Amino acid sequence: MQNDLVSIVTPLYNGARHIAESIESVINQTFPLWEMIIVDDCSTDQGRGRKIVQEYLVRDSRIALIVLENNIGSSGARNTGIKVARGEYIAFLDADDLWDKRFLERQLSFMNRINASIVFSSYRRVAEDSNEEILTPFIVPLRVDYRAILKALPILASTTVMHRRKLGKHYFNQHLGSLRDDYVFWLSLLREHVDYAHGNPEILAAYRMRKNSVTANKSKMIVPHWNVLRKIERLSLVKSSYYISWWAWISFWKYIK
Repeated sequence: MQNDLVSIVTPLYNGARHIAESIESVINQTFPLWEMIIVDDCSTDQGRGRKIVQEYLVRDSRIALIVLENNIGSSGARNTGIKVARGEYIAFLDADDLWDKRFLERQLSFMNRINASIVFSSYRRVAEDSNEEILTPFIVPLRVDYRAILKALPILASTTVMHRRKLGKHYFNQHLGSLRDDYVFWLSLLREHVDYAHGNPEILAAYRMRKNSVTANKSKMIVPHWNVLRKIERLSLVKSSYYISWWAWISFWKYIK
């Protein structure tokens, strides 16, 4: 495991506020064999986020910055990072999320111990303006398959590590932009390429819950979620109704505790 490189893909869009903390959480990892590929998705913040990243480029050669000329959404930005990734493993970290210093060490150990292709972990849920926990930590199930995530998706991208040699490289659906692209990505992997994604119950990351986040407002997600079930997964009306009912119920409880 000590000879394996982890490629960390981070999409950046107007993320100057938190990107330094995210980068620091990577630099502080106890597992040192990583590259961090930050993809600026044509940010409109007068280059503030890029300037912060460029300061880190000077300090640590393991960090790289790609600047896109056109905005293509988080899915396209992630795909750009995946294309140039050199690692045996691919991990995702959003520009406002944080890793525990032992995240990579513990996730790789967990992955190798159970011989998994995809692992994800439990995480803290913190306020947008601070690192204060605003909900109890989200503890993930030990494993999920395709049918399980039709009901609800417990996989947070910022807690995942994928074994590239076992899985190959897979890409997000850019037509979805930044809306339900994560969900469709995991559905595709679990439907076509691997039977299970395995959850590590250890709390190894922090997810920053933004007040204006699209995913925080479930009422706005109903139609896009329904369209995924009907148009992308091509489920029947009955099955789609069944799974979206599960999704709504589980999502309700997920965000009140």
